[in-house]
Amino acid sequence: MKFEEVDLNRGLSVAELDSLIGRRDHLPFLNSRNELYRELGMKQNPPTREEALRLMSQHPNLIKRPILVDGNKVSVGSVT
Repeated sequence: MKFEEVDLNRGLSVAELDSLIGRRDHLPFLNSRNELYRELGMKQNPPTREEALRLMSQHPNLIKRPILVDGNKVSVGSVT
């Protein structure tokens, strides 16, 4: 199976993130190991989709990696 890796080093706009996440839950895309995630207490008080998209756009390291895309299928986090 061939995947396309999403390059998060360049950052993604809110619209790009919204398109990538689609109708999926946005919370699995948040990197719970990120310092900002912990500082904002996102585990106890998860952000709304709009807030999460804005924060991930401004702070690309807040996005869980890797993100792999295969057509309409998106895999987030560790790939084995």
